[in-house]
Amino acid sequence: MRAKTEAALTPRQRLGRGLTYTAVGPVDVTRGVVGLGLNSAQAGVNSLRRRYREGRLAHEVSAAQEVLADEFAAAQEVVAGLPQALREARRSRRRTPRPWVIGVAATAVVAGGVAAVVIVRRAGRTEEPSPRPPSVEVQPRP
Repeated sequence: MRAKTEAALTPRQRLGRGLTYTAVGPVDVTRGVVGLGLNSAQAGVNSLRRRYREGRLAHEVSAAQEVLADEFAAAQEVVAGLPQALREARRSRRRTPRPWVIGVAATAVVAGGVAAVVIVRRAGRTEEPSPRPPSVEVQPRP
């Protein structure tokens, strides 16, 4: 096995070496030119990609700013109308009785009527003795 002592050359170094040494010159010149062309093409693509992303990002940021501005304006309108809405809510609360108050009052009236009917019916009835014998002996009090 042969140890690799030479470091890999960059396209620019390869081109310079190719121009310096005439024996391997044409091969190195060709590889250097192709390498430089590929590197510059890749750099151009990366630059275009970066500019596209930055432009897209700038467009997205401006769209987000517009949305935030619209939301902020809507929030300001809501906050500006809040005192009036609170006043109207307080007025409407004072004028109409709450539904649960009406429900509780109706339930109390019905419960009172049921209790009155039960009391009246029991008062009119005489207590009949049970047909069964008492389970506990009744002792007279001294």
